[in-house]
Amino acid sequence: MASRLNPYISFSGDARQAMEFYKDVFGGTLRLNTYGEFGQPDVPEADKIMHGMLETPSGFTLMGADNPPGMEQTAGTNFSVSLSGDDDKELRGYWEKLSADGSVSVPLEKQMWGDVFGMCTDRFGIPWMVNITEQQS
Repeated sequence: MASRLNPYISFSGDARQAMEFYKDVFGGTLRLNTYGEFGQPDVPEADKIMHGMLETPSGFTLMGADNPPGMEQTAGTNFSVSLSGDDDKELRGYWEKLSADGSVSVPLEKQMWGDVFGMCTDRFGIPWMVNITEQQS
């Protein structure tokens, strides 16, 4: 899979409705996964969206999710730029450069969904998410 760059929007509990709205606007295929599906079936937010992805016929990709509990959200700053793919070396290289002289909020490491993931803010104040998918053997 080629590496992908796209916006990732955070929502305060209405990610499902928002992502369905964007599907109506742009068309395409929408995949939604809940916190419950990712091993947290007994938490109050089990039915909230942990990850949503819309891929459109025009080649647009839009991702979004509900904020986890305790994560603050401010309108207008509820986005990140997402880098994802399965090229470990390429994506780690981007991570190293983006996080240098910036701040790391989630270290780049293996997560509960099986991928390597991290979040940082670059030295210009732009938030980034890097997700490295495990290559299938």
